[in-house]
Amino acid sequence: KTFIDNFEWKKRLWKFFSSCKFNLTKYTHTTQYPTLSPFPFLPSFTPSTPTTPTKLGAGGWSPLDTDRYQWLQVDLGSRKQVVAIVTQGRYSSSDWTSKYRLLYSDTQKNWRPYLQDGNIWTFDGNVNSEGVVRHELQHAILARYIRFIPVDWSKDGRIGVRLELYGCSYWADVISFDGHGVISYRLRSKKMKIVKDVIFLKFRTTTGDGVLLHGEGQQGDYISLELRRARLQLSINLGSNQYGSIQGHTSVTSGSLLDDDHWHSVVIERYRRNVNFTLDHHTQQFRTNGEFDHLDLDYEISFGGLPVSVKPSSGGRENFVGCMEGITYNGDNITNLVRRKKVDTSSFRNLTFSCAESNSFSVFFNSTSFLRLPGQSDSDTLSVSLSFRTWNPNGLLLFTALADGWVEVALTEGKITVYMNVTQKKNTRIDISSGSGLNDGQWHSVHLNALENYAMLTVDGDEASTVRTAIPIQIQTGGTYYFGGYFLHTNTRSLQRSFQGCMQMIHVDDHLADLRALEQGLIGTFENVSLDMCAIVDRCVPNHCEHGGRCSQTWDTFSCNCTGTGYTGATCHTSMYQQSCEEYKHQGKSSGSYWIDPDSSGSLAPFRVNCDMTGEGVCVCVCVRAFVLACVRVQVLSVTSSAEYCEQYVAYACRMSRLLNTPDGVAFTWWVGRANERHSYWGGSGPGIQKCSCGIEHNCTDPRHFCNCDADLRFVYSHRLIVLTFTTDDNYYHDYINCILSIHVLLFCEGNYWNAASFSSPASYLHFPSFRGETSTDISFYFKTSSTHGVFLENLGTTDFLHIELRGSVVSFSFNVGGERMELSVHSPVPLNDDQWHRVEAEKNIKEAVLQLNGQYREVRPTPPQGHTKLEFYSELYVGASSGQRGFLGCMRALKINGMTFDLEGRAKGTQGVNPGCQGHCSSYAMHCRNGGKCLEKYNGYSCDCSLTAYDGPFCTDDVGGYFETGTLVRYDFLPEAGAFALREEKSLSGVGVPSEANLTQEELVFSFSTSSAPSILVYISSRTQDYLAVVLRHNGTLQIRYSLGGLAEPYTIDVDHRNMANGQPHSINITRNLREIRIQLDHYPVSTYTLPEDSDTQFNLVKSIFLGKVFETGQIDPILIERYNTPGFVGCLSRVQLNSVAPLKAALRSGLAAPISTHGILVPSNCGASPLTISPMASASDPWHIEAAGAVFPFNEDKASEDGVDRNSAIIGGIISMVIFTVLCIMVFVIRHMFRHKGSYHTNEAKGAESADCADAAIIVNDPAFTETIDESKKEWFI
Repeated sequence: KTFIDNFEWKKRLWKFFSSCKFNLTKYTHTTQYPTLSPFPFLPSFTPSTPTTPTKLGAGGWSPLDTDRYQWLQVDLGSRKQVVAIVTQGRYSSSDWTSKYRLLYSDTQKNWRPYLQDGNIWTFDGNVNSEGVVRHELQHAILARYIRFIPVDWSKDGRIGVRLELYGCSYWADVISFDGHGVISYRLRSKKMKIVKDVIFLKFRTTTGDGVLLHGEGQQGDYISLELRRARLQLSINLGSNQYGSIQGHTSVTSGSLLDDDHWHSVVIERYRRNVNFTLDHHTQQFRTNGEFDHLDLDYEISFGGLPVSVKPSSGGRENFVGCMEGITYNGDNITNLVRRKKVDTSSFRNLTFSCAESNSFSVFFNSTSFLRLPGQSDSDTLSVSLSFRTWNPNGLLLFTALADGWVEVALTEGKITVYMNVTQKKNTRIDISSGSGLNDGQWHSVHLNALENYAMLTVDGDEASTVRTAIPIQIQTGGTYYFGGYFLHTNTRSLQRSFQGCMQMIHVDDHLADLRALEQGLIGTFENVSLDMCAIVDRCVPNHCEHGGRCSQTWDTFSCNCTGTGYTGATCHTSMYQQSCEEYKHQGKSSGSYWIDPDSSGSLAPFRVNCDMTGEGVCVCVCVRAFVLACVRVQVLSVTSSAEYCEQYVAYACRMSRLLNTPDGVAFTWWVGRANERHSYWGGSGPGIQKCSCGIEHNCTDPRHFCNCDADLRFVYSHRLIVLTFTTDDNYYHDYINCILSIHVLLFCEGNYWNAASFSSPASYLHFPSFRGETSTDISFYFKTSSTHGVFLENLGTTDFLHIELRGSVVSFSFNVGGERMELSVHSPVPLNDDQWHRVEAEKNIKEAVLQLNGQYREVRPTPPQGHTKLEFYSELYVGASSGQRGFLGCMRALKINGMTFDLEGRAKGTQGVNPGCQGHCSSYAMHCRNGGKCLEKYNGYSCDCSLTAYDGPFCTDDVGGYFETGTLVRYDFLPEAGAFALREEKSLSGVGVPSEANLTQEELVFSFSTSSAPSILVYISSRTQDYLAVVLRHNGTLQIRYSLGGLAEPYTIDVDHRNMANGQPHSINITRNLREIRIQLDHYPVSTYTLPEDSDTQFNLVKSIFLGKVFETGQIDPILIERYNTPGFVGCLSRVQLNSVAPLKAALRSGLAAPISTHGILVPSNCGASPLTISPMASASDPWHIEAAGAVFPFNEDKASEDGVDRNSAIIGGIISMVIFTVLCIMVFVIRHMFRHKGSYHTNEAKGAESADCADAAIIVNDPAFTETIDESKKEWFI
């Protein structure tokens, strides 16, 4: 006792055993199986230093038969912790083992295979007899017995091995639980308020349900750890409030198949709300729900079940049955205290400190296995039962031949089916089935009993659901039973797929089969089975399906269902959405609502934002409403952290909901800033004042308060904030049932999508810290180059590496998995050195590797099942070059690894041979500039110049139009040649140059319009001569184009009689002239071609002005235009008007222009003239408005309308009166409600530069040196 309790001795013991690398096989006993040669070669080991094991001694082990049934068993004398294994071939021979597996056990029963990365691990052994191969185990083995199983061996010799196991001693106090006994550990005080917990224990059981530990408090706090269906569930509640607004219950599940009678270790570490839950080396990290940090427990915590005091409310939860060891609670060794009788164990009937052996004997089947057992022959009764567990929905469980026919028991689509084929007299087939979902990995029992003239099938011992069926004749057994498969070449061979899984408790003729006798060859036979072992592996635990993907599995593999997650790929790793609005912008998308995923494949879920694609910057708008911002804090931080600029607007409405208390008291409401600091200043105030602006100026409506939000009037606030959380005092607001406090938050951010660098030397490169290797890794970037070869990036490790390279028209992606090199290559049909942008996407996960080029060329290859540990790199990540290979020449941008963007521009500054930014973006993205827009190169991107178009917006796709009221006209004047030079360099805000008068031999006039009135002049182009071009609507709504270029007595007139164009629908027209040829495109109709007469001139002389909507011109004008079409003028919409490179309507609607534009009347911006058609295209023959439509009938019958006009008018009048009454009532309710309501708004604008201050408050004060307890005009509180 003194030895164990002495702290110094503990330290010395820990130091002594911490290395845990002692040779455990120096004095051990070995067993070989099967029978060895007459003079067996026993292992011969000589002491050697673990760090330099050059020889393991002479001799070695080599069995007589070299096949897959051989094994070598090592007895370590007691349970040891094994951390490494060293192997060597048999001394001076051609015998060695090239691949092997390890099994371990405490009792020489119920063997367990060594698992790594979720698979039965196969070790790489020797390639000759003298080399020494050492493997450090990823997870230590705790066992007494180790079995060495050869899997592959020397092709020139036999199985042979010399081996050493390294580790250290292990001991722990064990307690056996029988389902009745419970350990009650009393806490040091009656009530404990615990902020930190560390709990450790190991358990072993064959039952799937039971409580391992439980503790609770009178305030509702609790912690519970229990098995449910062989899975471990941890439940914690640190507190919930009495009003139910805070729910603290948190439940996390881990592991599966934990009823396998093997030891499993559990570690629970909690600090406040942060919890690490570790089961068998797999750790889940989570935060508990609610807002409380302490675990309040009363009196005691129990292990092995629930104390008697809480059983009435436990809901029938079962106590634990099995063994536990090493129970430790916050530094107290509970098992040691139990042994020393320091803990209450009065509930135990028989307290034992050993773990009883299980009597179960499992058989493990693979796809080529079967087991044959004898039974009674010529019996009229067939009785067989067994227990099984599997993941496969289909498989053969049992086959037996009858004297006349056969019986088959199979798993079909997750249910048990029995097929009986009786061939006596005639073929009779009997099918019965029972159960569902039996391929869930749990143990299930099956019992088939056939006697006399009926058969019964019982699943999972449920007698109530036993299926019975009649048999037309009496059966007669054949005496041989096959389990798991049937591989003999007979005419009755089963067509069912072989069973993959485990079986135990096999009964034939109501007798338990002696499988140990089978193992010794005394009865029956078997093929490719593993006896006394169940090596079932749950491939969905841990769940490799990321981002909430649903995992399903068979025996060999798993699959992920990514539906509804926002991710795709074999493991739901790849995000379906872009990381920012700017990425959508450069795909040619317009403004709108989009899903973004700022961290791509990271843990942050996608969320919807509004993207504004107009202007220079791309903005993200995050809208939030409620007390606490509905947008998760990490989502807000993910946007702001990657943005170059952010501003925020906060608006709130309140009634009887106080913001402040007093200048010296605690505020009722506060907001939390970016750095998690709490603030309580509002509306023009500042840090520490705790007054609104009215309180500072002493003009609040209610002088008892310092903020108008506490009174009953409306007001508006404007202030700078970055709000992450808005919170109120629940204790205060609970007393005000009718209080209202609503929040509306808008967050605007601008980011940088073009983070790029140019590599100008093959020896230049950028280096970054090695990225964290995960089981899933994704890499994406863009590149452009004129070189044929180059290394994009490389990261190296001792065994792991990752490499992406360009080789001509091929991009290759190579990496290491489990010591095996994998390389994927994608060939491009077009050259990649074309100085165009190309995108590379590479992903490696536990199921497959994917390489994709330009979003369409890809290669997918399955990855090996072993070796998916996290990548370990010792070197830095090199971008642009690698050691000994030619570097990359060109530009690279938007490099992202696992969702993290690498700052190429920042690292390129000051790096020789690498420059920040790239040029030449227009070569790849010019197609996004539409409608004649010109692509302009920028330092880190491109923009579209829309100055010579009638469009606007980032891609020249936004229509510019206006609504013309009666008498409205727009006039655009071309400058005389003499005065044009002075204004030629002036630009409007839209960049439209001011052209001068010219003589035109060709022109293109394009515009769209919508109107319901006719006649009118749409466009009129005048000249300083008598030449003109006019587009008018005639009285019947049809279109007419009038050309007068001289040489003719009358203007050349083109009547477009397709249909009535004054129908309120949008119409578009394109008039193109080249000398005498005129081409007209109207809406969806085919292009029509016309030719000017030979006497007509072909030159449009001295173009003077463009009139829209109406003509107001001096000089000689065609009198027909003035008399017929100019009065009262055009009423409707004109849009995207353009003559060659002149856009008169765009110039008129853009303020501050230097263009010679004038407007008379009211012109309202509108794109109603450019909306898509709502009337489907109609052929002229069926068009009722077409003048040549034979037999066209106007669809409205005036006579019929007049007959019921009285009734219809009465109904309309009654409806109008009802609507007026309803409207008046609604207005009254609205006025009364808002007499007691306040509204406020906050405009926030906090740039990233504020991060240099100590806190957000200091940033405001620093930015305003004259800050005192005053406010300026921009931060006033206005009363409405």
